[in-house]
Amino acid sequence: MDTIKFDKKSTLMVAHAGLSGMEMSNTCAGFVAAGNRTYWGIECDLTVAKDGFVIIHNPTTAGVSPVDISIPDSTVEEIQSIPLYDHPFFYGMEHFGIKNTGKTRADLRIPTLEEYIRICKRYDKKCILELKRPMSAEHIAGVIETYREYDYLDGVVFISFNKDNLLEVRRLLPEVPIQLLTDEKQDFTDEFLDEAASHGFDLDIHIFTTTKELVDRIHKKGLKVNVWTCDWLDRAHNLVEWGVDYITTNILE
Repeated sequence: MDTIKFDKKSTLMVAHAGLSGMEMSNTCAGFVAAGNRTYWGIECDLTVAKDGFVIIHNPTTAGVSPVDISIPDSTVEEIQSIPLYDHPFFYGMEHFGIKNTGKTRADLRIPTLEEYIRICKRYDKKCILELKRPMSAEHIAGVIETYREYDYLDGVVFISFNKDNLLEVRRLLPEVPIQLLTDEKQDFTDEFLDEAASHGFDLDIHIFTTTKELVDRIHKKGLKVNVWTCDWLDRAHNLVEWGVDYITTNILE
């Protein structure tokens, strides 16, 4: 299996949780697979563990491993000791005929934040870092300090559904790119768009809410538009024609 190629024109492509159409999401294998291709950025899900930060979507390992443990209640060492399933993983993957075989792979483990940063920096890819669930100011400061240690603050875009997470990032980093994630229920009122603009938040919007009219409205506020998550060629062509700035995808390239 390979990526599905299309003419993206000037739109920048983001690999969703790594190249999740080919590898287990949020793994080093998926990040390297994206790094070896033409993606501008590699997205991941940052979750707080008992003593550090790991890259996983949910607060437990159910669904990605035969071993189910709680991330907040486990150490990084404990989390990295469990095996992961060996198959591509993303929501809607059944439409591509991908099924969980139940088999694990020895080299697949849940990555740390440091491992993710090193891969993105090595392959010159932007880190599209989603801060999952509400985080404390101390945790957000710790994330930022980790990026400083790797001298890669100019390579990160912070995204989150949680506005307070992003406000704390903005307080600490007035110039860093930030995208506020929205879901399919979001009401894009002028007040909402004005508030986002006041904080310097670009918008990461759900594909089911995306229309040319909405893209134009957001652009008129001086904000950029990232659309998540598009795995359909015909829809991707529409998004490009509408002038979206980024497309987040599991399999398109």
